[in-house]
Amino acid sequence: MMSLPPRLRAVGTALPAHPITQKQVLEILAQAKGTNLPPRLADILGNTGILKRHIAMPPEYYFSERSWPDRARVYQETASQMFQAATSIALEKAGLTAADIGQIVFVSTTGTMTPSLPSRMIATMGFAPDTRCIPLFGYGCAGGVIGLGVAADLYRASPEKPVLLVSLELCSIAYDHSRMDKKDMVALALFADGCAAVVIGEGEGPEISAFASHIWPDTLDMMGWEIGDTGFDLVLSRNIPQFVNSHFAPSCDAFLAGQGLDKADMAESACHPGGGRVVDALADYIGDDLNETRAILRDHGNMSSPTVLFVLERILAKGPVTKPMLMTALGPGFVGAMGVLRP
Repeated sequence: MMSLPPRLRAVGTALPAHPITQKQVLEILAQAKGTNLPPRLADILGNTGILKRHIAMPPEYYFSERSWPDRARVYQETASQMFQAATSIALEKAGLTAADIGQIVFVSTTGTMTPSLPSRMIATMGFAPDTRCIPLFGYGCAGGVIGLGVAADLYRASPEKPVLLVSLELCSIAYDHSRMDKKDMVALALFADGCAAVVIGEGEGPEISAFASHIWPDTLDMMGWEIGDTGFDLVLSRNIPQFVNSHFAPSCDAFLAGQGLDKADMAESACHPGGGRVVDALADYIGDDLNETRAILRDHGNMSSPTVLFVLERILAKGPVTKPMLMTALGPGFVGAMGVLRP
């Protein structure tokens, strides 16, 4: 008997407790530097397309001395709360309980725990003891799209129970802001924290169809992080918007052609925004203003992997999917991730 295709049953999202506006961030940066920011740098940091974000801890925490164990403690406590909040919302929307879930795919690159966070949630949230937990680490901003594709494949292989995808990042605690060099200031002005949970299975909702990724050689310096003494040191190229047009666009065109699709015939795309200039490049390529992508960047900043799922939640809230929908994200590798949802 042929099983039914995986469908996106519900999306739930959660944010940490501390909102911060971009105006506050620029004021904090100037205070930490002890002088006004250079006009060009202030313009760059102020033109990210972000108005406000949420972060795990109060602003003063980020400029105090922090050890790796302290960061791990904050990650464990805050991530556990956000995991439960987003998952509870998604399960309720889908009309399910934790015990109904057969597998949990967990995406996070800004922290790690052993046992993994979903393993720790088994008893806490009432998942069945035989629930399979699959942590995915290292995909960064591309993790939301890649994780959705992995979760759909796992459901196709074992369709007896729905699959839960949880994408969670605490970017704010990952980077060391004590040095306040240009890369640290970019990280502080761009990245944020958030969690998204998606229930995948049989029922109502768009079909989670084809997914693909493409890694370009000699691009390790485009995006990622290196291990520092007290945190992660950001690796982020200025050339990502140009890369969208020169490299990502042809790969995405080939992916869509393989699915028998054309950009002009599709619904609004759900894209990981990255930053304002990246959204502009994606909008030019796709031929759409990407209003919901811009709205999530404006209201929540770049939360890394869950950001695209926040965008997807906003698009789905407007009504049922009636046309194929493209999902995109760019991440460390340098990797381009692409997916298609169908009515």
